[in-house]
Amino acid sequence: MENTVSRIDAKKALQAVAVALIFIMSLGVKATVTPVEQHGQLSILDGQLVGSNSQKVSLAGPSLFWSNNGWPGAKYYTAQTVEFFATQWNASIIRAAMAAQGEGSYLTDPEDNRRRVETVVDAAIDNGIYVIIDWHSHHAEQNVDRAVAFFTAMAAKYGQSPNVIYEIYNEPLRETDWHTVIKPYSQKLIAAIRAIDSDNIILVGTQSWSQDVDLAAQDPLKEVDNIAYSLHFYAGTHKADLREKAQVALDAGLALFVSEWGTVDATGDGDIDRESTEQWLEFMRDNSLSHCTWSVVNKNEKSAILKPKTVSGAPWKQDDLTENGLYLKEIISQWSAEVSIIE
Repeated sequence: MENTVSRIDAKKALQAVAVALIFIMSLGVKATVTPVEQHGQLSILDGQLVGSNSQKVSLAGPSLFWSNNGWPGAKYYTAQTVEFFATQWNASIIRAAMAAQGEGSYLTDPEDNRRRVETVVDAAIDNGIYVIIDWHSHHAEQNVDRAVAFFTAMAAKYGQSPNVIYEIYNEPLRETDWHTVIKPYSQKLIAAIRAIDSDNIILVGTQSWSQDVDLAAQDPLKEVDNIAYSLHFYAGTHKADLREKAQVALDAGLALFVSEWGTVDATGDGDIDRESTEQWLEFMRDNSLSHCTWSVVNKNEKSAILKPKTVSGAPWKQDDLTENGLYLKEIISQWSAEVSIIE
């Protein structure tokens, strides 16, 4: 009985500490120890993202919107945006979803898009958080040489920084075969990055908008270290069947990283599905999965974090956030404390 009481008291104490931390975070007080100072160089150990002390790591933060020139997301690729989420939302990671298809993307305007990414990466390093450099495309296999050149340049510039994570293919389509297209593409990109950067995490997109992680589990990448497979979901559309596919991959020993997810439908619209979102959050907590949520933009759609008339410059007030933005702030700002209690 005494031991049981002690465990209960210990758990209550941890919960009290977590509540205090959350309160401090809500005041916008910057943590004395940054996520990168806490976790250091990330790696994959036994199918799990871990820090330099080999302890499990579960990161949480937002994803920026497509970076295309003239698109509504481009104006948020600023140092102020990164600092806002690091200090006001307690984000431990941010994702730079650099457009790699369409007009105004890296394919047509490489300098503008690369400059935006570098601004975000530099700010993430300054704020001590992790950052995903994402080749945001549904057709990456059509521009392999461009992707190789881009990631070679990024690895040369940032490969010595533990903050950086590479996402080499955002969302291959359903008809883009893992075995014959995505896997060979990934092998080329991984080889190019590893020729310069031997250890930073590389995220590999999977078939069907990065959902068919179970197919990747049947034919995984081999003889490469620190690789995780992207899992994307939108709670309004994707339910238990996708979690079952994810569990198959986890049981097979694959490391998963939820580099994009949303509380609404996969279209980016529809009402927030809180019940499904909470089920997904529980799944991610239980499996210590890291995640970035879509998206930092003021576009008139339900997945946007900012209201349509919100100005581009951070910091933003509570009134600037959409219903989705307010919900995501609650999730992200409390994530590290909640995960630590579970563990």
